[in-house]
Amino acid sequence: MQDFNAMKSESKQMNRMKAVVLLLALACVNGYAQENNSSKGEDGSTSKEEGNRNVMLNAASANGPREIQIGLPSADVNVLENGIPVTYATNPHSVNSLWRADASLSHVGLLKISETAITTGNIGYAVNSFTQLGEKGFHGTLNYKTNHFGMQEVSLNLNGSLAKDWFYSGSIYQDFDPGTFKIKSTPFQDRTQIYKFALTKKYNDNRGELTAIYHYSNSHPVYNYATQSAPFVYVGDGSVREFGDFALGTTSYLPVDNEMVYRDMRTGELKKTNLYDASQNRGSEFTLMNNYTWDNGLNWKTVMKYDHSLGSLVYQTPMSLDQNEAGINYLYEAVDGSMQPYTGEYVQSRMSCLNRGFIDSFMFTTELSRKVNNSTWRLGLNEWYYDVDYTSSTTMYDQSVPMDGSYPVRLYNADYATYSGRTYAGSGCYYDFNKNASEYYKGHENKLALYFTHDWDITDKLNLYYGARLEYQALRGENAAVTNANGEYVGRFANYYLGATAPDGTKIAPTSMSYDWLNYALTAAVTYKLTKEFGFTGDFTYITQHPKIENFAPATLPNTDKISVPLGRAGIYYNNEWLSLTSLFSYISKTNNNSTLNLQHKTAAGQTEIMAAPLNYDIKTLGWTTDVVARPFKGFDLHFLFTYQKPTYKKYETSVTFSDGYVGSINATGNIVAEIPEVIVEIDPSYMITKDLKIWTSFRYFSKTYANINDAYYFNGRWETFGGLNWQVNKKLALGCTVVNFLNQTGAKGSIAGAELIEKEDAGQYAGHVMAGSYIRPFTVEFSASLKF
Repeated sequence: MQDFNAMKSESKQMNRMKAVVLLLALACVNGYAQENNSSKGEDGSTSKEEGNRNVMLNAASANGPREIQIGLPSADVNVLENGIPVTYATNPHSVNSLWRADASLSHVGLLKISETAITTGNIGYAVNSFTQLGEKGFHGTLNYKTNHFGMQEVSLNLNGSLAKDWFYSGSIYQDFDPGTFKIKSTPFQDRTQIYKFALTKKYNDNRGELTAIYHYSNSHPVYNYATQSAPFVYVGDGSVREFGDFALGTTSYLPVDNEMVYRDMRTGELKKTNLYDASQNRGSEFTLMNNYTWDNGLNWKTVMKYDHSLGSLVYQTPMSLDQNEAGINYLYEAVDGSMQPYTGEYVQSRMSCLNRGFIDSFMFTTELSRKVNNSTWRLGLNEWYYDVDYTSSTTMYDQSVPMDGSYPVRLYNADYATYSGRTYAGSGCYYDFNKNASEYYKGHENKLALYFTHDWDITDKLNLYYGARLEYQALRGENAAVTNANGEYVGRFANYYLGATAPDGTKIAPTSMSYDWLNYALTAAVTYKLTKEFGFTGDFTYITQHPKIENFAPATLPNTDKISVPLGRAGIYYNNEWLSLTSLFSYISKTNNNSTLNLQHKTAAGQTEIMAAPLNYDIKTLGWTTDVVARPFKGFDLHFLFTYQKPTYKKYETSVTFSDGYVGSINATGNIVAEIPEVIVEIDPSYMITKDLKIWTSFRYFSKTYANINDAYYFNGRWETFGGLNWQVNKKLALGCTVVNFLNQTGAKGSIAGAELIEKEDAGQYAGHVMAGSYIRPFTVEFSASLKF
């Protein structure tokens, strides 16, 4: 079964995609090696951002940033606005529920790994964005996007002058997205509203400015891990074929009704909700920003944000997909309201996880920087406080698996289910309330950090960049990791909640947690110009972390030992008038990854039982990447990126004992990490047909990936393709057309539901079986327009 902790910690925020281990290519081009090896910003310092990464060109989402890969499971998707994370934790408040790359932003880029590590304490890339503030005069931007599935996306920004040195900026974003197929339960798979208003006062002599921003968001991202699954036939050679008339990506695999019955983790009450209401996110943010520069060049920047929000994520994850066996009395509700026997060949079980948190966070960052002769130094401070009251209530139900592509129906089993939401006497469809992946924590986390960086041109040929971060992390609160009289953890059981009594007589009550840790990060990069065009470059980043508050959600406490992540890269660069090339060897590893697997086993009684298996493991990745930007003739640009990597598990062992005595065990030590390809290729050519008309394509190849942790199942390599035409009609109007998946590839990706206990030697017997998993985003044509006035 999928790793639910990893799934929930990722925000990110990936439209039309189920949770996967965040893969990454050690494909980062060291920015110091580009542009004659000095890629300087406006202040003369080394650029903090990567280039050529196509941040918003996403094969998993119609409106979210792509996730750049570094070879490790993700902790969180880092997206910054004005130097502050847009959300402290992406579960339960996902990035896409309150941030979009719309007309309200003046800039969207990608921070380097070293910059992210020093300024945020996280490893990986970060999307870097800035709010469009008011400017002199009056300015407006209206952006519109639609696709052939009926999505309507509009964003508007108006900004200008109020009085001398006073400026305003207001923005509206509206998204009406039905997805790539209709679901009967709600008209939209994404309905999002975002409003921003900014007021700016500039200081005399243009020394700086003070800005106040109010930001409100209301979002229902139904697509988050609820709609992104489908049945298919696993052929056995790495390929899949469609199951009957069920078209991958354009057919709904959700039942017609959107009802969900669950037992509240806090109170034990049985409650009913629907998919749209359960996925509601609301946020109110207040931000103050100050920027001031003195005569001696000393610059002071301060950003302070308070966020009061409701965050929600709904998972409806496929679990076991079994044949409809004799002796199980499944019924379904016919169109006329009568209950009829279900005679279909297959039954799909699903787990609904209703994640919801009530959040208050305060984030404060301040920086001093100054350029002195041939160097630039920076000193910064973070004070980040996160208070959350979070639960994840889970419930199970069964559904049909129609071969004709019709909408599935919910199945009722009076012999097994424990609750009926219907009027039919004796029927039931919901069972195992909170037995599997239910979670609870309440409390706060505080991070206080001091950091500095120094960018130093020692000579005309030698550049040194280095920095350090020291962070104090305090965690206080309570969770539901309960132990019995023997000191053993009490796992989740059916009808689990705070106040329930376990089968062994243990009373379930919140348990307190209190931790204090010191974390740190170090980074250094050296670039040496051997000639005007050729040189050597290398960098090293080392970061230590400890578990975040969300790691305390399961039934057992996480390993609280230090998490260490070293990343080292070294290679060469070559630049001339038409070619920029960088080639790097890379190493990255991470210790003490905390996870919980939900393992499945069919008992002797014929019922599929799910047990949570906590584990702690290490991972390492060796890689080689080459990045090329070429401009061989006027108007033509080519970006080429090749990455080879081999990420492997270390100390990956866990087991659970099921009710019939069967021991389900996993030993994946030495296996290649599931869902991560060894070869990644990006090819991005573009050509200016005229000075106003550009044609472009983007090809991304991902080689063979394993679809379960034991490396038993695998998917063949696949291409993600994009192409488009951009026309700058005049100074005010720009039009665009983008085609996603223009090769019209279909197939599965990610992991296979319920397959974690399958061993390599047993995989062959499952060839030709019907399974469930995620899929490639279908062929999509998008149109866009941008009007400036």
